[in-house]
Amino acid sequence: MYIIIVGAGAIGTNLIEIALKDKHNVVVIERDPKRAEEISRHYDVLVVQADAASAEALQEAHAERADALIATTRDDATNLMAIFLGKEAGIPHLVSAVNHKEHLALFQELGATTMENPEEIVALHLYNSIKRPQLVDLVTLAGGAQIFKATVTEKSPLVGRPLRESGKQGKIPQYTLIIAVEREGKLIIPSGNTVLQPGDLITVFSNERASDELVKRFTG
Repeated sequence: MYIIIVGAGAIGTNLIEIALKDKHNVVVIERDPKRAEEISRHYDVLVVQADAASAEALQEAHAERADALIATTRDDATNLMAIFLGKEAGIPHLVSAVNHKEHLALFQELGATTMENPEEIVALHLYNSIKRPQLVDLVTLAGGAQIFKATVTEKSPLVGRPLRESGKQGKIPQYTLIIAVEREGKLIIPSGNTVLQPGDLITVFSNERASDELVKRFTG
């Protein structure tokens, strides 16, 4: 793939490394001259030192060849303009970080895939790491839904009985779903007949934020 990354901050730099590891062609648009020079020195990418909100920057980045554009700056106006220009250039896949919730609809109107307030997501992840250390890989989705992993203990009320039975008895809330079980290095896609065992690492989708009570229901 030919990927244009707008912004070479923390998110942009990590994207560069990930994309290069997957053997993609990467172009970076970065306004700051020093940052642009540093990226050019450390990575085998084309760096366009320019304001991404200008059509000339996308022209120099050869937008007509691009398969995707990812806007990562902390400025929603810059990201939005980059997405708009990317759409005008016919780039198939448009993705952007959105730093302020009130701007989300503007990006969605342009057909962009969005990640809302990535810094808040990181902060929430770090906070949950100390508040609920038994949770692993907690991810917050749009609308407050969350996906998390947790290890089931022998005290869990779900141990030793089929998930279908636990659901009927109300031990699994209606707004949650166990979507995967990891047991002894193997991945199990659970069904109603799946019986949880102590030590299972379960992946749970919750339509609401993972409260202490909810986590206790699963982990014991």
